[in-house]
Amino acid sequence: MTKLELLKNFTEKHVKLTEFISSLPDIQFAISRHGKWSPGQQLSHVNLCLKPILKALIAKGYLLQKFGKLTRATLDYETVVRNYTTALNNGGKAPDQFVPEEVTVADKKELVSEMEMLLKSINDSTGHYTDEELDAMIMPHPLLGQLSISEMFHLMTYHAEHHLNQTVHNLRDDINKN
Repeated sequence: MTKLELLKNFTEKHVKLTEFISSLPDIQFAISRHGKWSPGQQLSHVNLCLKPILKALIAKGYLLQKFGKLTRATLDYETVVRNYTTALNNGGKAPDQFVPEEVTVADKKELVSEMEMLLKSINDSTGHYTDEELDAMIMPHPLLGQLSISEMFHLMTYHAEHHLNQTVHNLRDDINKN
């Protein structure tokens, strides 16, 4: 998959998540029920996960020096998703630094703006990478270990969709239980 295709899919999934959550009535945005993250916390979590990716992409030389290059074939989207869902099904959870704090309605605009800034900055920072570098250069992931940058984009594309689906499911469960 080319850089343009990766970025298009990645951006579209994050925009879809952000638009859905930002369109929710305030009462639904910040309410957490049944031990599940509120929609606002879902968005905050995704933002927290994108920040280190942006930081790594900006530091291309450091990234290459620190982690090197992939020594195996690059995984496709389906394989990355399968590996991630297996890790989750085996008890994998977000590390503490990616667990969102409580979110209020007052945080809504800031979280949406932060996502927009992250998407723009990530898209801009990939301009310094070739398709080959995206497939070869490594980034660490807390559950999946060493991933190529393109694999990380596959994962984060799915991750946005995963949290949108969780949000929709949690809201539906909430409506059905009341």
